Amino acid sequence: MNTKMVAVQDYPRIAFIVFMILHVVWGERHSIKVVEEPSSYGIMNSYHGGNVIESHASKLKMRIKPSNFSGPALFHRLVGKCFTLTDENYKYELCPFSNVTQHEQSLRWNPYSGILGVWQEWEIENNTFVAMVMREGDKCGSNQRTMKVFFKCGKGNKVLNVSEPSTCNYHMNFSTPYVCHKQSMLVYPTLNKQLQREWGLLEGELQRGEITKKGYKKYLSRIFVKAGYMLSEETRQDISHDAVEKENAAKEKEEKTFTDVYTCREAYQKLQKEVEDLRNQLAEKENNDRAYGHHGMDDDYLHD
Repeated sequence: MNTKMVAVQDYPRIAFIVFMILHVVWGERHSIKVVEEPSSYGIMNSYHGGNVIESHASKLKMRIKPSNFSGPALFHRLVGKCFTLTDENYKYELCPFSNVTQHEQSLRWNPYSGILGVWQEWEIENNTFVAMVMREGDKCGSNQRTMKVFFKCGKGNKVLNVSEPSTCNYHMNFSTPYVCHKQSMLVYPTLNKQLQREWGLLEGELQRGEITKKGYKKYLSRIFVKAGYMLSEETRQDISHDAVEKENAAKEKEEKTFTDVYTCREAYQKLQKEVEDLRNQLAEKENNDRAYGHHGMDDDYLHD
């Protein structure tokens, strides 16, 4: 085999190995973190018409799965739709029975985009659907962000305003014609016959003094859980626990992958040894070729 041919054929492999070796050397000095965020930040946001924010939003991931649809039948018309409100600082997007997100309208580096809550259950008081409860949003200190969506009678479906009564606990007012009828948000009419019967028996026990008001609320909540309108405390804890477990597993996997880049020295050293062996083989062949040439055994003589 011709010496030059051997060298040319192994250039790609050698180049790759050299690159990997240099990567290890640099890795000892610098921590490298790979992120999926787009590279256009700051003032570039204004040039892209908000595309950066949309790109951020497309990468948001809910830490839990939304609950199934429940509540007033008319609200099913909101499934699969999203409604936005943009003020001076933020853009909010409500997707009923899915999630609520917040996107900072800022030219600063890496503006915030996150999930404020994922649809979980209804807040019910006095036989009325009071608010849509969104939990398990992005982390906020040691807690997760939460959102309650309250409904107001209006001509169209739209987000009216957003407030933050306490840190990372948000309230949103949503206008819709689906709540304009005075009985549209009543719970009892939406229950099946069996659950209506259970509620009736419970009312009788309360009237006869056979159960305390605290006990009444406890058993009434169980009826709402059976209906799929509320979650039991055990289910809430399980959902939160499972979310944490999945996040820890993902973090462990990410850290393991990140660490492996810097703990592959043994593999790189093996590749480096292959390079040395290849160089030795090339040197040996060059010596042999020179030896043959010295004795007059050139290529032309060998092919005769």
